[in-house]
Amino acid sequence: MTQAALNRDTTLGHTNRTKDTGRRPQGVRTGLAGALTVAMLLPGAVPALADVWTFETPSKNIQCTVGQEADALSDITCTIINRSGPPALPRPEDCRADWGHTFSMREKGPARLECTKTDTGRDGFDTADYGVTGEFGGFVCQSSRKGLKCNNRDGHGFFLSRAKQTLF
Repeated sequence: MTQAALNRDTTLGHTNRTKDTGRRPQGVRTGLAGALTVAMLLPGAVPALADVWTFETPSKNIQCTVGQEADALSDITCTIINRSGPPALPRPEDCRADWGHTFSMREKGPARLECTKTDTGRDGFDTADYGVTGEFGGFVCQSSRKGLKCNNRDGHGFFLSRAKQTLF
């Protein structure tokens, strides 16, 4: 991505805004999927409108989804499909699903390693080129040849690469 593209008001896999907040993600490019308004339904609640961004690294080995709801903290979930070495944390005894592949956090608070089935689908994501820094939903993510680093407003986050994954 060129510097001119980084300076434009662009988004990475961003859906239509349901409410114009004046904030837009920067530093990533829009995908071909187009815009989609997402309504999140909670039992017994009125539908809440949300923005969703998706992106992956050029290797297609790390894929992320960012969700931002009106009047709620944003969240990000990133999955590293193929990894080596030990997981960032020991597997909990009660974890019966995949461990060490899926990381998540809210825009405030600590990052977590999730016990969940690893989604190995490799399509439908826009590319965060190496050297790109994206800011969206209370998060900053930097894509580099070394891996993907994401942090939240509190400075918590994770670094993901095939060889090593860490929480901080």
